[in-house]
Amino acid sequence: MSLQSKNTNSNNFAVIFDMDGVIADTNPYHAKAFEAFFDKYSVAYTQEAFEQHMYGKHNSYIMQHFFGKPLSPQEIAKLEQEKEGMFREIYKSVATPVLGLVEFLHDLKQHNFLLGVATSAPQANMDLVLDALEIRDLFQSTLSSGDVKLHKPHPEVYLKSAEALGVPVQNAMVFEDSFSGVTAGNAAGMKVTGVLTSHKKEELPPCAAYIRDYRDIDAATVKSLLK
Repeated sequence: MSLQSKNTNSNNFAVIFDMDGVIADTNPYHAKAFEAFFDKYSVAYTQEAFEQHMYGKHNSYIMQHFFGKPLSPQEIAKLEQEKEGMFREIYKSVATPVLGLVEFLHDLKQHNFLLGVATSAPQANMDLVLDALEIRDLFQSTLSSGDVKLHKPHPEVYLKSAEALGVPVQNAMVFEDSFSGVTAGNAAGMKVTGVLTSHKKEELPPCAAYIRDYRDIDAATVKSLLK
């Protein structure tokens, strides 16, 4: 986690990124890990169920939905540790950014945007992605699932990110790929750009803009959307 409380400055602008499906297209690899994990426990699943109940969701929800019963925090933590370990083992050698991401991050930095990560993933996953892609130093705030009490679609992680970056919510653009993530960004009072790696435009709540990847947007466009 990287979080520094700052006074809000109305002259500052920020872009806050979800991670899975937004910084890196990890969802196919999460699906592979969940398939192996659920097979081990003889838990039924379908691709449609993954799209509705896995992408963008916190593991506490995912585990209880697919196992079909309430689970204690200790049981969820144990299952999460096992499944996420499987994901990291699968993904560590293939980590790749969404097309155009790195160039877009540098463009934002050159235009004096502050940058944050706000993910529902565990910190170990966030650390793996940011370090594998060698982009950690570009972000001033990095928040993962352990940094909040209420998970997306609740806006807590985005509100905490704005606070850490020292920007008013109306000066922050969120990049999200999931229904719950877009809902969280909107609920935080921020403009949201939908990243169409996991869902079609019609499957997401209304966004200020939509992109297939980061070749479709630049810092000047973000600034114009925030004005």
